[in-house]
Amino acid sequence: MYEPHAHTLLIKLIEGLDLDRPFLARLAAHFHRVYGLMRQLYGRRPGLEGHLRALIAVMHARYQARPAHLRALDAAREADPAWLLSPQWVGMSLYVDRFAGDLDGLISKLPYLDELGVNLVHLMPLQVCPEGARDGGYAVSDFKSVEPRLGGLDALRRVAAALRKRGSLLMLDVVINHTSDEHAWAQAARAGEAPYTGYYYTYPDRDVPDQLEATMPEVFPETAPGSFTWDEAMSRWVMTVFHRYQWDLNYTQPRVLIEMLDVLLFWANEGADVLRLDAVAFLWKRLGTSGQSLPEAHDILRLLRACSQVVAPGVQLLAEAIVAPEDIVRYFGGGPEIDPECEIAYHATLMALLWDGIATRNAKVLNQALARLPQTPSGTTWVTYARCHDDIGLGFSDEDIARAGYDPAAHRRFLLDYYTGVYDGVARGALFGLNPRTGDARISGTLASLVGLGAAIARGDEAAITQAIDRVLLLHGVIFAFGGVPMLFYGDEIGALNDLGFQADPNEAHDSRWMHRPRINWSRVEWRALPGTVERRIFSGLRRLIQARKATPAFDDGGARRIIAVDNPHLLVFARSAPATGPQQAAWVVANFDTEPQLLDLTAIPALRGGPLVDLARGGALSRMGGRLLIPALGFYWLTRTTLSAGQHAFD
Repeated sequence: MYEPHAHTLLIKLIEGLDLDRPFLARLAAHFHRVYGLMRQLYGRRPGLEGHLRALIAVMHARYQARPAHLRALDAAREADPAWLLSPQWVGMSLYVDRFAGDLDGLISKLPYLDELGVNLVHLMPLQVCPEGARDGGYAVSDFKSVEPRLGGLDALRRVAAALRKRGSLLMLDVVINHTSDEHAWAQAARAGEAPYTGYYYTYPDRDVPDQLEATMPEVFPETAPGSFTWDEAMSRWVMTVFHRYQWDLNYTQPRVLIEMLDVLLFWANEGADVLRLDAVAFLWKRLGTSGQSLPEAHDILRLLRACSQVVAPGVQLLAEAIVAPEDIVRYFGGGPEIDPECEIAYHATLMALLWDGIATRNAKVLNQALARLPQTPSGTTWVTYARCHDDIGLGFSDEDIARAGYDPAAHRRFLLDYYTGVYDGVARGALFGLNPRTGDARISGTLASLVGLGAAIARGDEAAITQAIDRVLLLHGVIFAFGGVPMLFYGDEIGALNDLGFQADPNEAHDSRWMHRPRINWSRVEWRALPGTVERRIFSGLRRLIQARKATPAFDDGGARRIIAVDNPHLLVFARSAPATGPQQAAWVVANFDTEPQLLDLTAIPALRGGPLVDLARGGALSRMGGRLLIPALGFYWLTRTTLSAGQHAFD
């Protein structure tokens, strides 16, 4: 987005400011984009130059406050922009209080994460929230704080230092779409104070809210229907897309964007390596639209990215955008040279499709959808995951379901029945977000409970317990190899089952997602050392896979990936190859979703037709059956050849 007079304007805006040379160099490099995006978003409003001057002032203040060791890290990562694409990184997402009590308790548990092989830690929201109206930490009443019960900001700094010392990364949430209704801005808006009355979408009557709600889907139709809440103190309707106590920020006001940039850079300076930007699809609302993934929302993210590159280029931005498969890749922008946006996004489509494969025992929908998903732009990557703090939505297209030979409505109903145990009693999940008008819903439950471990243990069925453990390892065998940064969810590494304690808490009882946010029993964690226990079988299996992933150059996300069509519908097969600049290795991932062994016809993969095959996931050679390979029930291989012929490529 080249703006020919941006350079002249920049000289005018920084006149009289004492700017450090590195800051000035980065500002000059990115200002044409900053100016172009600000003009695109706010050019029709008065005072654009003043807003640009305020934006630069925020960036400069945060740059000056940036610690020297983080500035040095910025420089090193600028020299190696693909640093996060390495297969060395494996993450875990966790609630500090439910995992370790508080932040100092978390420091004491870092050796446990080291033992597993986790070296990126995502801490669920830490900022101060009102009691009883928290939404799991996403209803923030003070953006630049840490909950005192978790230890406060000083304790977080100790965590950041401990992670940095061991070469691990820290990921923090920044809730940029809304605030709590108890935030100081909301309180000032209630009191009629300018400019805070413009920080939110508020209306004196139902005229505009009714028009907006006509096209905006409900996020929580069961517990928080509609998208507006009447506020008695203001005598106005307030936009509350998520919950009545979460007020949506109005980014049509440039002051809001500047405030939130300051928040983002504050957490960058507290030592975050990755900032997870929550609910980014909702940042801009307009009449006659869904209010999701609008072009202006993408412009806001591009602007935040450009500004963060000036102040903290070593920090990566993660887009939390749980949207349609074809829309997800838009959150990366057009690559590092053309409209860059966020460096990382959640691969929600892969997650949902994997659960489809577990329920159907085949990879038909999985293959259809992944074959059509565009590649990510150079320099960007996914977070791949099997489970997170949120519900599991069935976020894949009706077209892909139909191409797989299913009726879309009946198929989605089957999946809901399967994961709530109605179909065959294997899974023990619960519905979340049920829309009584449409029957649409999402799914809650821990990974172990959804793959059948709880039901198998209750029956004392050893064969079913083994199958459930195999499903856990199968899911991670795919996400560890697919490309991107795999993210475990705490408790999954030991097979934690649904925690129904939430039902006794009136603040949580209405939200079934708390069943898969367990309080970790550390006595049970110790069972990982006992031979034959479920905890040991899962923990040691995941640890072995993590070690194998880190030793496999083909899983570097700077390389290539291709879905391979095979004639067995139970199998997912894809090829990975290392970047041309790295060690030359190729790998072929084969995953069997069926509870029976399946044959892979190796004619579909010419490079594997002859010579010995090795399973990188477990080590050791594999035996062929003529031109075929037997894939165990609910099993997978990371295949490679001991040698490739000269010039042979992974996709040959």
